[in-house]
Amino acid sequence: MKLVKKEIPLKLFHQTCRQWTDRGERRLGLLTSIDGGQVVCVMLDPPNGTAELWEVKLEENNYKALTLLLPQAHWFERVLFDMFGIIPEGHPRLKHVLLHEQYEPGFFPLRKVPLPAEFETDRRYKFLEVKGEGVYEIPVGPIHAGVIEPGHFRFSCLGETIVNLEIRMGWVHRGVEKRMTEVPWRKVRYIAEATASDTAAANALAHAIAIESMFEVEVPLRAEVLRTIAMEVERLAMHTIDVGGMASDVGFLPIFANLSRLRAFALGMAQCLSGNRFLRGFIFPGGTRDLDDARFEKVKTLVKNMRTEIKPILDIFDDNQVVKQRLAFASISKSLATEFGLVGVAARGCGIPYDCRLFFKHGLYPGAAPAVAVQKDGDMLSRTRVRISEIYSSMDLIERLVGELAPGDVSVQLPDELPPNEIALGVVEAFRGELLHLVFTDENGKISRYAIKDPSANNWTAISIANRNGLIADFPLCNKSMSLSYSGNDL
Repeated sequence: MKLVKKEIPLKLFHQTCRQWTDRGERRLGLLTSIDGGQVVCVMLDPPNGTAELWEVKLEENNYKALTLLLPQAHWFERVLFDMFGIIPEGHPRLKHVLLHEQYEPGFFPLRKVPLPAEFETDRRYKFLEVKGEGVYEIPVGPIHAGVIEPGHFRFSCLGETIVNLEIRMGWVHRGVEKRMTEVPWRKVRYIAEATASDTAAANALAHAIAIESMFEVEVPLRAEVLRTIAMEVERLAMHTIDVGGMASDVGFLPIFANLSRLRAFALGMAQCLSGNRFLRGFIFPGGTRDLDDARFEKVKTLVKNMRTEIKPILDIFDDNQVVKQRLAFASISKSLATEFGLVGVAARGCGIPYDCRLFFKHGLYPGAAPAVAVQKDGDMLSRTRVRISEIYSSMDLIERLVGELAPGDVSVQLPDELPPNEIALGVVEAFRGELLHLVFTDENGKISRYAIKDPSANNWTAISIANRNGLIADFPLCNKSMSLSYSGNDL
């Protein structure tokens, strides 16, 4: 969608945010900057399927932290400090989240406005120290066993109980957003797909929506159907393996083995659609790739066979009393989930019925959006059951859309140059939740700022909340129940 900038005076910033977020389901989508001379906020209005972009010009290199009003902003403001050197005064835990000690103290890679000559910063990371008799620390990572991405977890424990968990990210920071302003706009889609490899279709779609809205074009109906199928195939594949991961972590290895095998059905659907198992190169600005009738028939067969085989496996897992007891921990209250702006499975497991498919135009949504799957207890079992419900709704939607697909064009030709001085936003419900791509062009039609908000940026704090006062043995399960992206956060 296209966005119109609204200039908000700095002295009215907090008041305006309070008025916005106090009204129904309106929410903060993203807080960032363009060049360091301002703070910009994407403010989402889900009931109306719209959004606004607020620009708050800074008089100096700081402003009163929004975290004091909206706890959700705390992670955004730390990234703002990292990338632009802007200081949110009064932030309760301000420190670098992406750029570690090896970077120069004055290095703020996305800042274009000169910093004050006297500006200094300390890159040393200071973990929260918990003191008291019997309290000890367990550092885990950043290198983990297996193929998991790097991230550091610092546990403060009293016996087996976690008193505090601090998460340090940034180990796979690649400068993605800066690189997106340096390559020709037609090549940006390849970077978008690579920001998080398990979310290639969702990132490609969010990018495509933003670019298409700049040109004010709509893609053909067949392309919208294919995009929707691709999104549900990606969701199906990831939810299946995530439920399998939960089975593995509770020692239910036959369930894990079977769900790992059944995930191949979803990956086979992706192969039929795009020619590869991760849907790379399928969605692009202007449309999608097409496929012939034989591959459509293959998708129909795969989803039918997957439904037949997966139901008894999921039933066994969901009905098992040991599983129910083992997963009934690591809860998050609905109030805390709301305050910290949780999205996706993490939010819906706490009883928050927020799903971008119900509100924002992407693919055939919201018209084709399934009923939202909600659980109320906020624990690991609730998050797992949300995923199981969405596995079934994804199969239902894929099967219906493949059966109804009509012939037609799958793409439109876009101009060679982006329009100048435009702002556009793509909002997508990725399998992890709310995904945003925000794009600015300059007076020459070049991309001057590209910002991405992966759902994980909303949800990493949830792991710390859920594990507090829990047992350290529950941490791997809780981590898996969130299934967050390291690379999606460490852009």
